[in-house]
Amino acid sequence: MQPPLKARVRNGRLVLDEPTDLPEGIEVELVLADGDDLDDEERRELHAAIEEGMADVDAGRTVDAFEFIEQLRART
Repeated sequence: MQPPLKARVRNGRLVLDEPTDLPEGIEVELVLADGDDLDDEERRELHAAIEEGMADVDAGRTVDAFEFIEQLRART
């Protein structure tokens, strides 16, 4: 998958900030990245959850994702 590309508007046109190896003539859909829809409380909750997750990682309270998926599959 192609990593996200960044562009700037210059004279009404979008100009990529870096080269790309996309095929010549390919159509690219652009979506304006203008933030998110979180209010202040939701943002605080998100940041608290991230901090809690990082504390869990630091304390070794983690499981291997592949093992966890296998455990979930075994329940069905």
